[in-house]
Amino acid sequence: MSTQTHDRGGAGAELALATLAFTTCFYAWSLLGPLGPDLQDALALSDFQTSAMVAVPVLLGSLMRIPLGWLTDRLGGRRVFSALMAFTPLPLIALALFHDSLGAILTFGFLLGFAGASFAVGVPFVNGWYPPERQGFALGIYGMGMGGTVLAGLTAPRLVDHWGLSAPFWVATVLMVATCGIFLVLARDAPRPPRTGPAPGMFAALSVFRTSGRAWALTLFYFMAFGGFVAMFLYLPKLLTGVHDLTKADAGARAAGFALLAVIGRPLGGSLSDRVGAARVLLISFIAVAVLALVLAATYTAIVPLTIACLTMALALGLGTGAVFKLVPEWFPDRVGAVTGVVGAAGGLGGFFPPLIMGLVKTLTGGYALGFALMALMAVCCLGVLRALGGPQRTERTAQSVPTGG
Repeated sequence: MSTQTHDRGGAGAELALATLAFTTCFYAWSLLGPLGPDLQDALALSDFQTSAMVAVPVLLGSLMRIPLGWLTDRLGGRRVFSALMAFTPLPLIALALFHDSLGAILTFGFLLGFAGASFAVGVPFVNGWYPPERQGFALGIYGMGMGGTVLAGLTAPRLVDHWGLSAPFWVATVLMVATCGIFLVLARDAPRPPRTGPAPGMFAALSVFRTSGRAWALTLFYFMAFGGFVAMFLYLPKLLTGVHDLTKADAGARAAGFALLAVIGRPLGGSLSDRVGAARVLLISFIAVAVLALVLAATYTAIVPLTIACLTMALALGLGTGAVFKLVPEWFPDRVGAVTGVVGAAGGLGGFFPPLIMGLVKTLTGGYALGFALMALMAVCCLGVLRALGGPQRTERTAQSVPTGG
């Protein structure tokens, strides 16, 4: 059965379930960011150790998107998503019980990274329920599951204030178990046409990356857009408490505001991509990020320009994340899960390295200006690649003319 014949009510229900699951996974995955200042104080960590601690879940979440995206193409999103959510309470419980040493947090935080791989499961799951002309909007709505980071930023520091460092991990455990049960009972995969031959192995499914420059361009674009979002969200509490002496709860709330605007920007970016083309939206996003990163490099020590630049950048990054995954099913319709896994991994790695770099820059230079300047340079590189593809007009024509991922 083609996606065009799926009833809208069924598609909407599955989109809602996937978004709920993604939100819960991202709530758990992002906890160490807003808890960073508390854990740094409790364990007497250096800036670089704190940066490594909050970045570690991003690493496994990035790498696991590749096999989980491929498995979703083969087994369906319902089974893979349910298995992922059934596993995630284990590292959460471990972190609730054993967070009194950096080694324990790094170990269990690494395993918590599985929750971050959820994005690569949900994209092919949602994509199967919608026709091409609605996929940008649907994937943008699904991407609002990034709002789990908003909830983490708002609630985690307050839970610590009231009940201690274990409380956020226990709350996330309960939410994860409940969501897993709901999804397992109610979710169903979109009907798919019968496979005409054996399913390709994971490396065969990824062979497109040996032949297609467009595939690598998508990884770069998402490295910038989603990676920039994750990195900024994870590091903002540390910057705000260290440079501007804000309370941990206030810094967490401001980081949540940053994440909220990015979450709003994601479906807006998907919807605009349906209407005017994803490449045009990416062009706007990268120009804005480059300019705003330079503004931050010059003014991050003043709270008003820092706030304005960060919130505007959040919206620009949200637009970019919504646009990238409009291009995936257009350019590679037969390998959405596999390509999504690699592109999503690139985005996750884009969130892993910048906090480490920012911590190192702070240690070496005493400030963050160089880190923001490097972010601006990365955005300029993305603009150069987009131009090399021919700009928005050529990119959109190419997307419409490519029927397979070859």
